Amino acid sequence: MCVERTLHRPTAILQYQMLATLPLLKDSDFPLLKRTTLDTLQVNLGYMCNQQCLHCHVNAGPKRTEIMTLETCKQILSYLRMTSSIKTLDLTGGAPELNPNFRYLVTAAKEEGLNIIDRCNLTILSEQPDLAEFLAKQKVEIIASLPCYLEENVDKQRGKGTFKESITGLQQLNALGYGTDLALNLVFNPQGPNLPASQVVLEADYKKFLKDKYDIVFNQLYTICNMPIQRFGSSLITKGQFQNYMQLLRDAHSDENLKTVMCRNLISIDWQGYVYDCDFNQMLGLPLHLKIPIQRHIYELINVNLEGNPITVAQHCYGCTAGQGSSCGGALS
Repeated sequence: MCVERTLHRPTAILQYQMLATLPLLKDSDFPLLKRTTLDTLQVNLGYMCNQQCLHCHVNAGPKRTEIMTLETCKQILSYLRMTSSIKTLDLTGGAPELNPNFRYLVTAAKEEGLNIIDRCNLTILSEQPDLAEFLAKQKVEIIASLPCYLEENVDKQRGKGTFKESITGLQQLNALGYGTDLALNLVFNPQGPNLPASQVVLEADYKKFLKDKYDIVFNQLYTICNMPIQRFGSSLITKGQFQNYMQLLRDAHSDENLKTVMCRNLISIDWQGYVYDCDFNQMLGLPLHLKIPIQRHIYELINVNLEGNPITVAQHCYGCTAGQGSSCGGALS
C-alpha cells in the first residue's frame, strides 16, 4: 500500500498537545521498562467528544476536530493482519463512536477474529439510537466511564444531566445482554488529586447500589488514577496542586506494579496513525523509543518486532505504579 504521500510528521499539532505539564514531567528517575509480547493495539479514533470531563487526560471535547481518516483505519487493519500476536483492538477517543469510520473498523476487525473493546462514555448511546444494538451484534466488549454511582458527583465531574443519561445507557445495554452474556465493565476516576480507593471494595459498592436503585448489572469495575497531563494536569497547575500530587504518586510507587503496566504489551495509535508506548505518552507527544527518536507511523512498524524494546518513561508514569497500580484495565495489584 502506498502511503508516503499522506505521511506528515506531527510538528505543530504535537506542540499544542504538550501543555505546561510536559517540562515538569520530562526529567524523570522512573525505573527502566522494556516491552514483552505485544497483544493489544489501542487506537485513538479522534479527540472529538460529546462531553468535556474535568479529569480528561486527552483534553477531548465537542470543539475538537481531530478525526482518524478511512485511509488510516485501513492502515490499522493492515498492521493487525500482519501482527499475529495482537488479539485485542482497544478503541478510544474522545468518543470513538463519533468517528464516521468507527463501525467499519469494528466490523472489519471482528472479521479478523479480534476481541474489540469500545471505551464508551454511555451518553453517546442517546445520540446514536442504534449504537447499542450494533455493539451487541458485533459482541463488542464495552468499558464505560462512570466515575461515581452518585448523581451529584458524576454531574460535577462530567456535566449536568450526564448521570441520568449514563443510567439510561446502562439499562439499555443490560436489556441487550450486557453485564451477563456480553462484557460490560465500568471505570472509576477519583474526583480530584487523590489515589483511587480499593478496586475490590468500590466494585462491591457499585454493584450493590446500581442493582438496588436502578436494577443495573455489570461485570467488573476498573479504578484508574487521574494522570497529571492535559486538562487534569493543567487544572492541578492552576490550583497549585501539581507538585503535591506528583509527590503523592512517587511516595505510593510500588515496584511490584512494574511487572504488569499496560505499556509492556500494548502500543497506542493516535488519530493520524502515529505510534506511542501508551495513550498518556501520546498526549504528551513522547515518541516510541527506537534508535532514532522521531514519531513513527503504524505503516513503518509492519513486521517490526518490538519485544525487548525500551519504553519511553517520564514522571507521569508514577500514576500507573502508585498504590494498587492503574492501567486501562484497572488496578494492577
